[in-house]
Amino acid sequence: METVTSAAADRNKQPIVVQLQQLLPTNGKLLEIASGTGQHVVHFAALLPHIYWQPTESSIDYLPGLSARTTASGLNNIATPRVLDVIHNDWQLPCDFAAMLCINMIHISPWATTPALFAGAARHLRSDTDATVVLYGPFREGGRHTAESNEAFDAWLKAKDSRYGVRDIEAVDAEAHVAGFGRIHLARMPANNLLLAFRRRS
Repeated sequence: METVTSAAADRNKQPIVVQLQQLLPTNGKLLEIASGTGQHVVHFAALLPHIYWQPTESSIDYLPGLSARTTASGLNNIATPRVLDVIHNDWQLPCDFAAMLCINMIHISPWATTPALFAGAARHLRSDTDATVVLYGPFREGGRHTAESNEAFDAWLKAKDSRYGVRDIEAVDAEAHVAGFGRIHLARMPANNLLLAFRRRS
């Protein structure tokens, strides 16, 4: 099967993995939300072989291409991709993940996915304080966009679907807090994106 390739994923995968190498636990399972084309998980799994990666997508329609790429990689630390819609309360997954990773999702989905994401992390990440949630994408800070390009992107998203939009980092922090997580890291990334990391509060 021919796989779809994202130019943006190719551009950002290396800057992201540099951050992950600093933030992720030394071993364990990682749950990736909204794996898309699979370019990220294949790149990350090759460079972080001590982690076992579980890719997911919200619809079965995305699985053939995702599965084709992960299978073609030949890597043995990537699980079979699964369907996972974060809005559903029953994720039908174990509760022993060491980390969760979500790249470029919360701005192209309804706001309800953000609290659902953290609630799912509270259920499915290990109970230790090293359990980590990593988010990547554009964010507003202090109620303002960090770049004109992000402001234009936000307008485009809202024109496409009024439920979409670049999220306020403070609102994301608040939802993390409700679920028992606190932000421990912020990295400024290429193309005016941010990478945020959260851990369980002790």
